[in-house]
Amino acid sequence: MSSRLHRVCGSKGCPRRLYLSKVQCSDFAGADVLLKDLPPTAAIIGDQGYDNNKIRKIILAEQGTSSCIPPAAQGAIP
Repeated sequence: MSSRLHRVCGSKGCPRRLYLSKVQCSDFAGADVLLKDLPPTAAIIGDQGYDNNKIRKIILAEQGTSSCIPPAAQGAIP
């Protein structure tokens, strides 16, 4: 058994929020928990695992936050 740690860090890299999930869960499960109700934020940086329309359009657009998330690799499941 293993787990995956999702985290939100401040501008200086200090962790602000943590969420522990099963390895079998997608990154979206962690993003839903961590990005909900964030304090006002200018931008969010994430890895390819968080490249999802739900995250970009619904969560970030509602909060007026820009994102820097590289596109997922070709053939990845959205």
